[in-house]
Amino acid sequence: MQFKYPELLWGLLLLIIPILIHLFQLRRFKKTPFTNVKFLKQVVSESRKSSTLKKWLLLISRMMILAALVLAFAQPFFANDTALQEKEIVFYLDDSFSMNAQIENGNLFQNTIQDFIKYAPTDTRFTLFTNKEVFKDVEISEIQNELLNINVSSEQLKIDEIILRGNTFFSKNAGTQKNLVLISDFQQRLGTISKTDPIDNLHIKYIKPDSNFIVNTSLDSIFISNRTNENIELTAYLSTNTEEESIPVSLFDNDKLIAKTAAKFNGSKKTEVSFTLNAKETILGKITISDNGLSYDNEFYFNIDKNPKIKVLAIGNSPSGFLERIYTDDEFVFTNSTLDQLNYSSIENQDLVVLNEIENLPSSLVTALRTLTKNGGSFTLIPAVKGNNNSYNDLSSAHYATQYGNSSAQELSISEIKTGHPLFQNVFDKKVSNFQYPKVNEHFKISTKGPVAIALQNKDPYLVGDSNAYFFSAALNANNSNFINSPLIVPSFYNMGVNSLKIPPLYANLGTDISVEIPLNLQQDDIIKISSSVNEFIPQQRILPNKVQINFAENPKNAGIYKVVHNDSILRHISFNENRKESELLYSPLPENNSSTSISNFFLESQKNNAINEFWKWFAILALVFVIIETLLQRFLK
Repeated sequence: MQFKYPELLWGLLLLIIPILIHLFQLRRFKKTPFTNVKFLKQVVSESRKSSTLKKWLLLISRMMILAALVLAFAQPFFANDTALQEKEIVFYLDDSFSMNAQIENGNLFQNTIQDFIKYAPTDTRFTLFTNKEVFKDVEISEIQNELLNINVSSEQLKIDEIILRGNTFFSKNAGTQKNLVLISDFQQRLGTISKTDPIDNLHIKYIKPDSNFIVNTSLDSIFISNRTNENIELTAYLSTNTEEESIPVSLFDNDKLIAKTAAKFNGSKKTEVSFTLNAKETILGKITISDNGLSYDNEFYFNIDKNPKIKVLAIGNSPSGFLERIYTDDEFVFTNSTLDQLNYSSIENQDLVVLNEIENLPSSLVTALRTLTKNGGSFTLIPAVKGNNNSYNDLSSAHYATQYGNSSAQELSISEIKTGHPLFQNVFDKKVSNFQYPKVNEHFKISTKGPVAIALQNKDPYLVGDSNAYFFSAALNANNSNFINSPLIVPSFYNMGVNSLKIPPLYANLGTDISVEIPLNLQQDDIIKISSSVNEFIPQQRILPNKVQINFAENPKNAGIYKVVHNDSILRHISFNENRKESELLYSPLPENNSSTSISNFFLESQKNNAINEFWKWFAILALVFVIIETLLQRFLK
């Protein structure tokens, strides 16, 4: 037994007082002679015996009253050692998309919140944080409404980040017991629980809400699998974690249903469906499925706008007929100029400049091209057979430390195509074994740190570069190479042109840093806005010559199709979707020594371990009982 106020036990010394009073009677009896007491002797003797018994019983009762009162005020109790230790508790509540699954008895996330509200002690202060919210030093009654209004999102902390962040909410007091409770489904993407670094004096509990097996089918991605002047073939990838046979898939254009099909899995976990769209129409698209698992991955937004024509300028005296055939009028504005007739001021208005076998690059041209790339434009250098490599290096050295060396007059074949290079992504569906590789008769040795797109059979780079600068190692004229007659010529130059203007893709994932270029002459104090049906914001924007570069990093926050607006005029659309990583539904096992299997179980265990059994009320009742006993003794015992 322990006492809350043990110092009050000194009051038991007061029990000496009634004992002293009993032993030393202060009343003195005076003897008075009386005759004829023969008949009273027996009565006196019996009365004296009865009076002694009454005095002892009264003494005992009064001592018990005093002792019970002293013990009651000292507040005795029974408790284990942990119950007496000061405690701090911090909860982590996973509010990622995977927690928003539909289960047999409702929604997993909402059920978890309701259980927490139901079982959390009303008199306990704690800190609760999610992936994006923090409720510090609160009681459950203070945040009940806020908890019920929390919405799931794509944000997800790693397991080590959760522990480190949770530790920051505890005090620096080394004497307190610090408890961190993690409530999550513990997907594998959080990291391995067993590999987290322990923190001194921090007790970690893991609670996984009972969800049994969640059945989910997801729309993973979409892409354009084929494009002609008339039609676009749009393909969507789907995945499932169950034995689904088929699932209906719908295609909408601005909330209008335009096509419907069925995705058939046939025992596989992945499948795809395709839709045919009119290439000449603007599509504000949304693909949907009906699924009872996770809701966030049942919709996929995309848009196909009429892209602005890309401006391409070819400079040089060599024939440019192959470029004219690639850069057609429906997608490009192609112009050709000799070096003598070049209008240097026109270079800044181009998206791509092709240096077509110029033997010696003037310093003024190099300067203009540097300005072009600085402002977001691109160029491609095709060297002349007798080109001046020093003038080439004035331009190339600033890009991937590329250097043109000596010329080699050795006939070589192009033998290696880097299919992962941006120029050739999605160009080759499968490896071609009988491909007729082109040849070159003479080429420059190139040293570079940049990505190689095409290599010769001796491993020398043939085409190198990315983004805003590309370099060939050999001339393309018919006397030196048959590259312009190769199937490689079209994807190489076409994608150089397309990549020179950062046109929005079909969609982007929320939270990724993407940039889009809008051909627009923006005046001073003019701004571009991004808006949807529910919100509007101003993105980061950089004014370039004849165009504006828009960057998306922190915004938007919600999936959907957004309009790019300038002066109430819609310039184009941009679609955003949630990242599909939460749809994998692969879980990590919990530690074997983890005893808390549910929220209710955790709070019941905590209540049991922290229970303090107080007995002061019983001692107060005992004191009252002895008061009654004393009263009865005084009244009825003679």
